[in-house]
Amino acid sequence: MRFFSLLILSSILTGMVGVALAAEPGENNVPPPGFVALFNGKDLTGWKGLVGNPVTRAKMSPEELAKAQEIADQRMREHWHVEDGVLVFDGKGDNLCTARDYGDFELWVDWKILPHGDSGIYLRGCPQVQIWDANDHPEGSGGLYNNQKHPNKPLKRADKPIGEWNRFRIRMIGDRVSVWLNGELVVDNVVMENYWERDKPIYRTGPIELQNHGNKLYFRNIFIREIPPEEAQQQAGAH
Repeated sequence: MRFFSLLILSSILTGMVGVALAAEPGENNVPPPGFVALFNGKDLTGWKGLVGNPVTRAKMSPEELAKAQEIADQRMREHWHVEDGVLVFDGKGDNLCTARDYGDFELWVDWKILPHGDSGIYLRGCPQVQIWDANDHPEGSGGLYNNQKHPNKPLKRADKPIGEWNRFRIRMIGDRVSVWLNGELVVDNVVMENYWERDKPIYRTGPIELQNHGNKLYFRNIFIREIPPEEAQQQAGAH
């Protein structure tokens, strides 16, 4: 009887894992069900160059913003490009931003860095889910680096060796963020603070940004699923 019970349990767990893995990215730059690709694997469609920060942008007139965006887009094209389905940053220039803003979402991002690399993923225009060389920073990547009041370090080190691809799964609902790195939970429903205006909560919407710190970077499989309000409420209530 115990054998059959274990067999049934094994079958159930296998089925559960199958369902979970079905949502993960498979073929490069092809989104899993329910997700859309932010990067098409061919060009910079859907992206723009960085103009200032949320505070400075809000102070610009439409004309000033349009002019600054034109300059930023030209700079983007000089330093971000696509090679064999991979988004590559040459180590110069500024952050790369999505052309539109997002609120609550689930995000997949594959990334790769070189020795001493330092980067991050800005959420709603705020820094950041940290990416860096775990040989230089033993706590590893994935933490909410700019938090001061709430946890800013990952729960564990889950980085792969330098030169190999790593995978983030990031879920953001309200001001709370969870991060999985290579399948390991490294940030568990932590409040993300507003770096630009410390006395205010994080912005309700904003762009996704790929940050640079003067190192060559590689990204692929950038997929997003916007979380509808009813699902966001359910997930928020589960914590």
